[in-house]
Amino acid sequence: MRYPIAIETGDSKHAYGVVVPDLPGCFSAGDTLDDALTNAREAILLHLEGLLDDGESFPKPSTIEQLRSKRSFRGWTWAIVDVDLSDLGDKAARINITLPQRILRAVDAHARKQGETRSGFLARAALDAMRKPA
Repeated sequence: MRYPIAIETGDSKHAYGVVVPDLPGCFSAGDTLDDALTNAREAILLHLEGLLDDGESFPKPSTIEQLRSKRSFRGWTWAIVDVDLSDLGDKAARINITLPQRILRAVDAHARKQGETRSGFLARAALDAMRKPA
């Protein structure tokens, strides 16, 4: 998934601040812009892992265009942090599944459109399906 982040510019006395608008309470910082981006990815993964542990679904990322018009973010810099959901939780395990080629093409196209890998998309889709009441 690709989450937009708002970055408050730092200076010689202040770190770069990062807010993830789609994940309330998820924020980070870094002494340099590169550090801020790296730390933002880690913060997003930790936040999503907490949602996973609580049995909650992941908020769908907004577009930067939807967010940058908000008054509270005027003057902030925007970036996108790419998060692979297969990085969450336990160690990844390789599996062998069989799908019709048309479904596999559709899965891959949808995953690309969402900024995800095939594995990340299938992991999210499985988790979402299991959370729905039977």
